[in-house]
Amino acid sequence: MTPDAAQQFEYMSLDDFEELLLDKPRDEKWELIGGRVIRGMVGARWEHKEIVLNITTALRNHFRAAGSPCRAYDETFWLKEKSLDLKVFPDVLVFCRKLTEGATSIHDPVVLIEVLSKGTEQRDRLEKWELYQRLPTLQHYALVERDKPRVEVFSRPGAEWSQYAMLKDLHDILSLPAIDFKMQLSEIYRDVFT
Repeated sequence: MTPDAAQQFEYMSLDDFEELLLDKPRDEKWELIGGRVIRGMVGARWEHKEIVLNITTALRNHFRAAGSPCRAYDETFWLKEKSLDLKVFPDVLVFCRKLTEGATSIHDPVVLIEVLSKGTEQRDRLEKWELYQRLPTLQHYALVERDKPRVEVFSRPGAEWSQYAMLKDLHDILSLPAIDFKMQLSEIYRDVFT
């Protein structure tokens, strides 16, 4: 982002953003990405929601069957990290611990998944990814195309983000070893392309 472009955006700290949220209109969805305020409308195309539900349902069923402490939430549960001035709603997030009563956010995801649209792709690929890489617990970041079968997965099996996979065929398998999870693309895109 050029310096001129950065000046046209509104920036603030996480504390100020949380105060501002008290005045947010109900039909808007706000996020804070590295201190930059993003204001958008609530709602998404049905294809987006179908993909998110397919992934979240498969993850939740997997965790229950395995007796895993991990949990998957979608789109309305905050990922919050004060040191990064980050407060966002990932499309799917996975964490592996018990929540405290009344919790509305987590700071320690193991997996983050974003479903890409024309309006969000640049933010998901660049701004969010730059910050997500700095979350010490994150092991996998997946970008799922909404309009065609394509999934990109970045993985950190050790200290570095050293693995990348591009999946394009509906028979390809999304593999997330940190949570012992696999899902065929045909299931991710069930009722969208299959």
